Amino acid sequence: MTDSNTVLILDDDDSIRWVLDRALRAAGYQTRLCADVPEARELLAREPIQLVLSDIRMPSGDGVAFLREIKATQPLLPVVLITAHADLSSAVQSFDSGAFEFVAKPFDLDELLVIVGRAVQQTAISKPLATATEAAELIGRSPAMQAVFRAIGRLARTKFTVLLIGESGTGKERVARALHEHSPRAGKPFVALNMAAIPQELIESELFGYEKGAFTGAANRTAGRFEQAEGGTLFLDEIGDMPLPAQTRLLRVLSDGGYFRVGGKELLQSDVRVIAATHQDLQALVKAGRFREDLFHRLNVVRIDLPPLRARAEDIELLAENFLQQAALEAGLPRKILSAETLLRLRQFPWPGNVRQLENLCRYLTVMAPAEQIQPSDLPDDLGHEAEPAAVLAPNREAWPLALRNEVLTAARQQDAAKVQALAATLEQLLVETVLEATNGHRQDAAYLLGWGRNTLTRYLKTVEAGDAADNTAAASSLTEPSRRKA
Repeated sequence: MTDSNTVLILDDDDSIRWVLDRALRAAGYQTRLCADVPEARELLAREPIQLVLSDIRMPSGDGVAFLREIKATQPLLPVVLITAHADLSSAVQSFDSGAFEFVAKPFDLDELLVIVGRAVQQTAISKPLATATEAAELIGRSPAMQAVFRAIGRLARTKFTVLLIGESGTGKERVARALHEHSPRAGKPFVALNMAAIPQELIESELFGYEKGAFTGAANRTAGRFEQAEGGTLFLDEIGDMPLPAQTRLLRVLSDGGYFRVGGKELLQSDVRVIAATHQDLQALVKAGRFREDLFHRLNVVRIDLPPLRARAEDIELLAENFLQQAALEAGLPRKILSAETLLRLRQFPWPGNVRQLENLCRYLTVMAPAEQIQPSDLPDDLGHEAEPAAVLAPNREAWPLALRNEVLTAARQQDAAKVQALAATLEQLLVETVLEATNGHRQDAAYLLGWGRNTLTRYLKTVEAGDAADNTAAASSLTEPSRRKA
């Protein structure tokens, strides 16, 4: 790394600036720290900068607006936006305004350093996406959903065919609509067709239309879905259920844009972006001879994997709040809220129906739950609320980490630092006591298992024995640093 690689860090949070400054300097970068937009604007005017790391929401100004301002004067300067309020709209607006990357808090420093390394070596990526309102209810703080948001932001302006892979109910059509609504094709039709819902003998006529007299009952010329979607987007759901003859014709359209109506002789040209989706393993279908390999490769230009809800349990609260609000508006009823116990139970459930199942549950609870606060007893039987919670958890997940996580989330969102620190101290004390019990009180063995030095363990035990809660909390934080250095 050379001295010419100078990174401007813009964030109103002192701790974030400190962490980023330490990490970047340790990686060999020069840094300039700014707490507000006017200060950053002045620095950019007088000093050469190779990269800007900027928060989005700040009291002094909006990071996306500042990004646009930068691009107006320094279009090749890469800007990485960082935010604690990551959603699809923010991601799309960021890429629309020319962001090099969009990073959600809390972030992994190693991953951020990789992004910084790419940014200072490349020209900023300009993403002139069409501004659009939210067309799809895609929300989530989980890393898996942040990856989906970034993919939508990067792909929306392109013409590439996209293949969406995900279980039923994960929101494949919503992602397809988001790709369409945030693209230059947004003013043209979005047409969806579910392959599994149409008799196989009718799929070709549905896709390509038919001429009068092409078959019994064809009284008039009828446009197919490709004609209906002209200039826009055609979403082909459950593409794995498409019969082989229709696959052959679809392949030709994707190859050269030409097709005939059923019974027709006029070659039609199509300007349609195709987005396909499936819950099946297309490569397995190819091996079984049920799906054309050449079509698979035509569809699989860019693939987006949609996570099942059980893999993004941290999003359940946000999704449920959104769905409960929508359901209350639809039903004309007061909005219901989830108790902590109910939220914990929802996080433990495996959600075979994914987001769609959660949405339907929120509609049910809005109508059926008797009180404003939803209790576990209000959950329907098919949610298994009478079953042992551990029985429905994903592998290697127990009930206690989820309960602890719920407590930490509640305290952190309430900005209750004392409670967060108390939870950390309590967990660490329990860990130490349990390890000492397992080693029959042998401190050297216990220190080895904990990854501490013997003296560190001795100091900790003295603090605990003294019964000083404040010192106990301080000890908990001080012990983290030796452990990290050893790691």
